[in-house]
Amino acid sequence: MDGMSRTDLDKAEAKDFALGKGPLRPRDAATLILLERQHGAVKVLMGRRHARHAFMPGKFVFPGGRTDPGDSFVPVAEDLHPDEQQNLLRRAGRTSPVRARAIALSAVRETYEEAGLLIGHKAPFKTPKPGWQGFAENGIAPSLEGLRYLVRAITPPGRVRRFDTRFLAAWRDAVAVELPGGGPTEELEELVWLPLDEAKQADIPTITRTVLGELEQRLAFDPLLRPGGAVPFYRMVRNRFIREIL
Repeated sequence: MDGMSRTDLDKAEAKDFALGKGPLRPRDAATLILLERQHGAVKVLMGRRHARHAFMPGKFVFPGGRTDPGDSFVPVAEDLHPDEQQNLLRRAGRTSPVRARAIALSAVRETYEEAGLLIGHKAPFKTPKPGWQGFAENGIAPSLEGLRYLVRAITPPGRVRRFDTRFLAAWRDAVAVELPGGGPTEELEELVWLPLDEAKQADIPTITRTVLGELEQRLAFDPLLRPGGAVPFYRMVRNRFIREIL
């Protein structure tokens, strides 16, 4: 396990998370890192959070947000690869296959809502869930088959907002439709495809920089991001921020 002191962590995270009365129980959340390979180099999709947001205003982030348990009931064209589902269940407490599916689907939904990108296949699709109407309107059935579980991170105790975030990744060819106007929530002011080196130098949260480093390491020995890869897990234990492998 790798670690840093609580003092070092607080310094690193001070600009990303406000200190609160805590501890609060972290909420499930999911983030999707879309990847594109151009001329041998990998780029990632990032968006700048709107300046009006109280949480990390102006920061470049990946599309993502809190998991809606109702997402688990949304029909899909293809489900998670079994190895990816197993990874999502590993050391996840009471998380069930249904909840793991909801976490993965929330990453797909948030990518549509924030970036206007619909991941799936052309096929008839209907659901009463309001966050999925863009898929229905464009005739796209969501697909989870191309998602890869990359990193898990839990916000340290004492923060106003705490999330148990699963960082997932997918290649750009998993996107069936790119809406020209972007996502309906307008949470991200601009969307850019950045080479990994440039992304790490952008104005990003500390954990985002850490995840980009993990992505680089994974791609170095697994350039195709095959299913079932090892998943690093970042969390606070006895006042130390540690890294473990799930």
